[in-house]
Amino acid sequence: MNTCPEAETIVRDVMKKALISEPRSLASVMRFQFHDCFVNGCDASMLLDDTPNMLGEKLALSNINSLRSYEVIDDVKEALEKVCPGVVSCADIIIMASRDVVALTGGPDWEVRLGRLDSLIASQEDSNDIMPSPRSNASYLINLFHKYNLSVKDLVALSGSHSLGQGRCFSIMFRLYNQSGTGMPDPEINQIYREELNKICPHDVDQNVTVDLDATPLVFDNQYFKDLVAGRGFLNSDQTLYTFPETRELVRLYSRDQDEFFSAFVEGMLKMGDLQSHQPGEVRRNCRVSNACPANNLLFEFE
Repeated sequence: MNTCPEAETIVRDVMKKALISEPRSLASVMRFQFHDCFVNGCDASMLLDDTPNMLGEKLALSNINSLRSYEVIDDVKEALEKVCPGVVSCADIIIMASRDVVALTGGPDWEVRLGRLDSLIASQEDSNDIMPSPRSNASYLINLFHKYNLSVKDLVALSGSHSLGQGRCFSIMFRLYNQSGTGMPDPEINQIYREELNKICPHDVDQNVTVDLDATPLVFDNQYFKDLVAGRGFLNSDQTLYTFPETRELVRLYSRDQDEFFSAFVEGMLKMGDLQSHQPGEVRRNCRVSNACPANNLLFEFE
C-alpha cells in the first residue's frame, strides 16, 4: 500500500495481540469478509451501527448472536489512524484481518489486493435476503455462489472457513430433533457425534450455547473436511457438501490434501474480495459510522 506502507504490518500486529488475548474471537473476524462482500460488495457496510434512519446489518438474521469481535476491527482502525489518518478503509481492514486470522492460526498466507472504499449506508434487509441459512443445502449454495461468479470449487473451499470457531445450538436443533419436519434426527449425522451433540444441545438448552465447528477449532487446517467425510459436519450447510454429488469429490480431495485446500481457499478469498459495490464511498474515520460531514470528503466510485 503506497499511501500507508506500514498498514499490513500494523494490522498483523493488532491481530496477533487479539489472538493471544482471545483466540476464539478471531473466527468471527475471519468470516467478516464473506458477510461483508456478499451484501452489496466489499464495502464494510456490515460494520455500520444502526442509526435513527438506518437499520444496519449487525442485527441481520445471519449476523445477530453469530458475528462478534467488532472491537478487534476498531482496534485495528485506531492503530492505523494514528499512523495514516484517513487513508486505510475499513473495507480493506476486513480483507487484511480475515487473511491474517487464517495465517496466524496455521493456514496459508497471501497478498491481498487493496483500494476499496467504505459504504455510506448499510441494509439489514439486503443482508437478510442474501445471506444463506445454516439449513441451506448444497444446491442452494451452488446457485447463490454462481450469482457472484464463484464456482463450486470456490464454494467448497470457502466453506472451509468453518475450520475455525464455533456454532450455536440454535443452528442445529432441527438436525438433531426434526430434520425436514420428520420429527427425527438427520440420518447423515454420525451416530456417536449425534449423541455428543444431544448432550451439548438437549431440547431445553439455551440455544446460544456453542459447539466446535470441527475437531480442531483453534487451528486453520483441513480437519473440517475430514469431519464431513466422517459424518461429523456441524451445520446442515456443511454436511450437505459431502452428501451432494456435485461437491462430494472436492470435499474428499480437501480432506486428503491440505495443500490443495489451502490453494483453493486463497483463490476463493481473492475472488470474493473483488466483489464490488459500485456505490459512492469514503474512507471512514470510525468503522462504525459514516463520516459526520460527508460533504467535506471527496466521494469516489469504487472501480
